[in-house]
Amino acid sequence: MRTFFVIIIYCLTFNTRLLAQTENTAIANGNKLYKEGKFEKAIEAYELALQQNPDNAIARYNLAAARFRNSKWEEAQKEYEAIQQLTKDDNLKQKAIYNNGVSFTKQNKLAESIAAYKEALKRNPTDEDARFNLQKALEEERKKNKQPEKNDQQQKKDKKQEPQKQPPANKKMLDQWLQSLKQKEQEVQQKMQQTKNRSVTQPEKDW
Repeated sequence: MRTFFVIIIYCLTFNTRLLAQTENTAIANGNKLYKEGKFEKAIEAYELALQQNPDNAIARYNLAAARFRNSKWEEAQKEYEAIQQLTKDDNLKQKAIYNNGVSFTKQNKLAESIAAYKEALKRNPTDEDARFNLQKALEEERKKNKQPEKNDQQQKKDKKQEPQKQPPANKKMLDQWLQSLKQKEQEVQQKMQQTKNRSVTQPEKDW
C-alpha cells in the first residue's frame, strides 16, 4: 500500500508539472504571436493557458491586451475587470485599471473611462499616461456638456437674424377704424334712402 501511495503522489506531481509546462508554453506562444501582430492566434494561445490555470493573472492580462488589439474592446474591458479581482499584485492591478479606462474610451463610455483613469492615478500618481488620458476625457466631457448651451445660443442668434414681422395693429386704433368704417356705411345708406324717397314723392314729368 505504501508503494502504491508513493506512485500516486508521483503521478500527480508529474501531471501538475506537465500542466504547468503546457500553461507556460501556451503563454510564450501567445506572446510570440502577439508580437507578430497575429492577435486572433494569440488569443487562442492565452485561452489555452487559462484552461490549464484560470487564475493565471499574466495569461488573463495578455489575453485582454490581445483582445483589445483585435478591436474587441468590450471583451478586453471585462478581462481587465476580472484581473482586478484576481491579482494581488498592485502594479498589475493598476495597469489593468488604466487599460480598463482605455477600453471604456474606445466604447465611448466617457464617465466610466474618467472614473478608471482617476482610480489608476490614485494608485500610481506618477502614471503620466493615465494623467494625460484623464485630462483629455475631462476636456471631452466639458465640450459635451457645453454643446446644448451652444445650440441654444445659436438658435437665439438665428432667431435674431430672421426678418422682423410687422407688429399687429394697436387694438384701440383698429376699433376706431372699424367704427369709422361703420359710420361711413351708415351715411351711405342714409343718402341712398333719401334719394329713394325723393324719387317716390316727386311727380312724374309732364311730357
